[in-house]
Amino acid sequence: MNWDETGPDTDERLDERLVQADADGEDTAVEAALRPKDLDEFVGQEKVREQLDLVLKAARARGATADHVLLSGAPGLGKTTLSMIIAAEMGAPIRITSGPAIQHAGDLAAILSSLQEGEVLFLDEIHRMSRPAEEMLYMAMEDFRVDVIVGKGPGATAIPLELPPFTLVGATTRAGLLPPPLRDRFGFTGHMEFYAPTELERVIHRSARLLDVEIDVDGAAEIAGRSRGTPRIANRLLRRVRDYAQVKADGRIDRPVAAAALGVYEVDARGLDRLDRAVLGALLKLFGGGPVGLSTLAVAVGEERETVEEVAEPFLVREGLLARTPRGRVATPAAWAHLGLVPPQHGGKGQQGLFGA
Repeated sequence: MNWDETGPDTDERLDERLVQADADGEDTAVEAALRPKDLDEFVGQEKVREQLDLVLKAARARGATADHVLLSGAPGLGKTTLSMIIAAEMGAPIRITSGPAIQHAGDLAAILSSLQEGEVLFLDEIHRMSRPAEEMLYMAMEDFRVDVIVGKGPGATAIPLELPPFTLVGATTRAGLLPPPLRDRFGFTGHMEFYAPTELERVIHRSARLLDVEIDVDGAAEIAGRSRGTPRIANRLLRRVRDYAQVKADGRIDRPVAAAALGVYEVDARGLDRLDRAVLGALLKLFGGGPVGLSTLAVAVGEERETVEEVAEPFLVREGLLARTPRGRVATPAAWAHLGLVPPQHGGKGQQGLFGA
């Protein structure tokens, strides 16, 4: 994203969003303590867990390393946690890196050449790896060797380097960006789905026990309903509600306490925050529900075009509150109902000529 002079302020505001799915520094520290240690303890993702359990048990029975695993899905659904569970189930160490950190083939060669036999290499955001490193990974995954180029120009020599058998666990939020040759080299592919509220309630109760927080069934349900189907967000909201309960209540979380706490943090009953409601509010109040162009909508809410498109819109579309059309963004009846507004009789058509995409 190209930031103008207002960019840092916008970036800072986005970092403060309780409902962002990406991990911040606090999340990383807390998640280490809250992560389940094995598949039996992992909540949700029933199909992926069942299939992965078979893959790992079969590999252990053969005395071999597990097949390479590709995990795809939105941030915060447990891809990193599952990679650690894979290593634990196989009794192997794990090495963690990310696609953006591997910008040259030599970076990848250094990591691969230092792996131990059976070690698990977790490569987060694998779709962002550089093309030369990606091409080196093909051979490493299939033949467990890489060719290291020594020298430059006509005198360059390729020296084959044998690698010990290892398991690559790749994680991506955008599986469509992976080239087919790379995708085909994974023996198992699992897609992580958003969690149902009942599954998030189980996550919240488990985290509350580990955090020594007293919470009842209704309090957990209130937090789960505002967590956007994402365990990371659920745990973050739980921590903020815990703070509110300790300061404003008796430390115990029930439905009224949870609702009051999340009201303070501007997370409404459906999980929308200030940015989400600003986008919907502008679309409904200023443009009669649309259609309206993305750039016009971004100006109306005082955010970057990319912020509206990549941060706010995915959740609004998934919730059925906003639709993307060839003519622009359009609010759905559910959006009018959620904000307690009445659609105009003309259905917003009066705005099309002026604000259409």
